[in-house]
Amino acid sequence: MTLATIIALAAEETESHGNVALETVGYGIVALVVFAGLALVTVSYRNVANRHSRKADAYARAHANDVQRAGHGH
Repeated sequence: MTLATIIALAAEETESHGNVALETVGYGIVALVVFAGLALVTVSYRNVANRHSRKADAYARAHANDVQRAGHGH
């Protein structure tokens, strides 16, 4: 046997004809789970500013004089 035939036989044995799409489905599932988790975190912050409107109004009234009414940097 020559070196070329050994390499050809080794390459022939390692070659697989499986379905590549089925081999990569796991990556899509993991990405879907990660993005769904990030979406849940994003939705959990929805309307946070309005949850304590009484406290925000009281703070705004108490600190109304602290706000400068001039333009930028004045």
